[in-house]
Amino acid sequence: MIDDKNDDPLPVVDSVGLTDIDWAAINKVKLAYRKGGKKALSKALDELSSDPVQTIRVLGAFFPIETCEEVRDKMAELGITREDLEELIRKHESPAHDQ
Repeated sequence: MIDDKNDDPLPVVDSVGLTDIDWAAINKVKLAYRKGGKKALSKALDELSSDPVQTIRVLGAFFPIETCEEVRDKMAELGITREDLEELIRKHESPAHDQ
């Protein structure tokens, strides 16, 4: 991990909920950016995009507010409400879901 926040052009702003796999992806993205600039960063993010959930977690670590707003906007565009999400979570967490 890059620890020197003063020299870090791509700092992790929100590390809540990140897994070891997320940290590996974050470090790969940071290294790509440091070695190759925006073009290499774009390529690293494209490679990460094969896992959309991890992509959201990694982008959220760098840009938490912007990522949240983008997800909220996309959900609204698709007609998904907060209540819809809460219902999906309840269904997923219910014991009947595990059977």
